[in-house]
Amino acid sequence: MFRHGRRLSLLALTAAVLVLAGCSTPPTPQPTVTRTPTSTPRPTGTSAPVAAIPWQPSGQTTVLETGLESPWSVVPLPSASALISERDSGTIRERLPQGGLRTVGTVPGVVHTGESGLLGLAVQAESAPKYLYAYLTTADDNRVVRLPLSGVPGSYAIGAPEPVLTGIPKASNHDGGRLAFGPDGMLYVTAGDASNPGNAQDVASLGGKILRITPEGQVPGDNPFPGSPVWSYGHRNPQGIGWDSRGTMWASEFGQNTWDELNIIRPGSNYGWPVVEGVGGDPKYTDPVYQWPTDAASPSGLAVVGDTIFLAALRGERLWTAWSTDGAAPVTAAPFFEGELGRLRDVVAVGDRLWLLTNNTDGRGSPRSGDDRLVEAPLVPAQSVKRPG
Repeated sequence: MFRHGRRLSLLALTAAVLVLAGCSTPPTPQPTVTRTPTSTPRPTGTSAPVAAIPWQPSGQTTVLETGLESPWSVVPLPSASALISERDSGTIRERLPQGGLRTVGTVPGVVHTGESGLLGLAVQAESAPKYLYAYLTTADDNRVVRLPLSGVPGSYAIGAPEPVLTGIPKASNHDGGRLAFGPDGMLYVTAGDASNPGNAQDVASLGGKILRITPEGQVPGDNPFPGSPVWSYGHRNPQGIGWDSRGTMWASEFGQNTWDELNIIRPGSNYGWPVVEGVGGDPKYTDPVYQWPTDAASPSGLAVVGDTIFLAALRGERLWTAWSTDGAAPVTAAPFFEGELGRLRDVVAVGDRLWLLTNNTDGRGSPRSGDDRLVEAPLVPAQSVKRPG
């Protein structure tokens, strides 16, 4: 399922599951106390804005590309190209530096049903990425693979996929799917509960978790549960992760019927699902730092610029901007582009701009002319924002 040293086999994971689970009723997990070494964190996607300044979209947008089909993730490359995943077909598209789209290839083995298919993409932050990482649904599971990436803008190509992390529970919905490299160089993976809420509280399951592995698929020695890729648990369907200028990790999460969440993620913490949805006040669980009614958010992708957090909302059809207090709660939030672009699946920072990926052709939206689109929105200082606290 995942690799440890060279690569852990399914048998090794089974042994780890037995150790963690014990008997039929797993005990309350006790994470080890660790201190995770990290490199000096940088604002996600940009070095231009100052961390302490709150940022917001200017309100103006420019359509960069049109005609995308059920897009899910967009990853800018150092070369000024960008790669976009199309969920249903498993296709990777390249957005050229000068504009325009071309097909890079199709990830083999993608099986699409409902919300599943080809989901998140990621590359390591280096001048010439050697691999494209992808989260996909297969006939048997959700998994992370890496594909050799070759070429230059206008000629990028992908090679055969190499398994990095396999055995994540799959379903027609609640598949998680976001990938991101943290400031520590580790690969973080969001996994939904696969429509089985019990997965979220079972640390022997990879469902309902945020997972942390090395780029090669090994389990880091300072993970909170020895031998396990589980970083945090008790999640329903997290789909956005990012780090602020202080190295604080943030995550967006779909609720069920009442509350969507913005969480600060700490290793080994339990975020309560399915016992708690939203703020519950139970000391056994970590409460979100902000919550929204589900019809106002349904947050997917997340980007951080300095200490300002941006969340792409699907059902809410808006971009939420959240300003934290020195990288912590309390948090103040405000909506932008409400109803203007339709469903928003992803948001990434590119210099002093945001790129927004609409998601109106996925079967749940109302497609408009040109959908789906890649849209650019400049960032400006939010001088009128009253900082919380």
